[in-house]
Amino acid sequence: MTKPEKGNQTSVAEFNLLGFGTLPHLEILIFLLFLLIYITTMAGNILIIVLVVIDQHLHTPMYFFLGNLSCLETCYTSTILPSMLASLLTENRTISFSGCLTQYFCFASLIATECLLLSVMSYDRYLAICNPMHYATRKSGRLYFQLAGGSWTGGFLCSGIITLSISQLTFCGSKDIDHFFCDLIPLVNLSCNDPQLMEMLALTLCLIFLVVPFLLTLMSYICIIVTILRIPSTTGRQKSFSTCSSHLIVVSIFYGTLLIAYMFPTTNTLRDFKKVLSVVYTVLTPLVNPLIYSLRNKEIKEALRKASRKFMFGRCYPISFLRLK
Repeated sequence: MTKPEKGNQTSVAEFNLLGFGTLPHLEILIFLLFLLIYITTMAGNILIIVLVVIDQHLHTPMYFFLGNLSCLETCYTSTILPSMLASLLTENRTISFSGCLTQYFCFASLIATECLLLSVMSYDRYLAICNPMHYATRKSGRLYFQLAGGSWTGGFLCSGIITLSISQLTFCGSKDIDHFFCDLIPLVNLSCNDPQLMEMLALTLCLIFLVVPFLLTLMSYICIIVTILRIPSTTGRQKSFSTCSSHLIVVSIFYGTLLIAYMFPTTNTLRDFKKVLSVVYTVLTPLVNPLIYSLRNKEIKEALRKASRKFMFGRCYPISFLRLK
């Protein structure tokens, strides 16, 4: 469906998301796999949010940011996977122009927020390990609310600028987006406008909201590793590194895939590879984050044990009470 415009150009009212169209015989398997991933991702991240809220021992800056991260990934997984699952099930891959813009705005806002939030988390680990005395005096709840709020505000501001620019583009010709969600590069490739301005805007915002947080995170971890290596005892080094190893794994996966996907030019050779990378940072990263933090974090595991005991006790106590009566 198109709306006539001036000249030979047309304004596209809807797009077709091709998704994994080259693998039609595997659609049922892909649907079941992504449904399982979505349920597991939501359950894992919501569990971490609940644990951080209810356990007093987790009311620290590190777990406050971890709760924000889990909330963020719950949201941005839900901007992509439900619609993708619906398209796999119904084989209806169309999405309206406004729906496409809304999906991109939500997705890009949350991705940019995560870039900033991971940088803030690395700074928190830097202070805790490299400057513990200063860290103890700066444990202000107000400060960390400001850092988290700034990350969310910055992410949505960045996405709002790009989304507004996309809404001014004119689309003509093909309506097929060779992706499983509405992303910037496929949309710009479909537009009739000169892509140079959009590419410069996207590059500038990527430098600010992706490269700069990545470099700050990298610098923080270089300082952390240097400080850890100076600790004389092996036990001390292991204890210090255990507090940030989980975050380092998450950062490596997330920033690594994003930098390749958005900072390298999209060629015919890289197009399918970038689609695979998109699956990593949109689907797999939110899945592995709660697993990494729960399996490698003693405090999270202890909070889960206590919550499980309270739940079981609360469920069993009325039965025992009735039996005693």
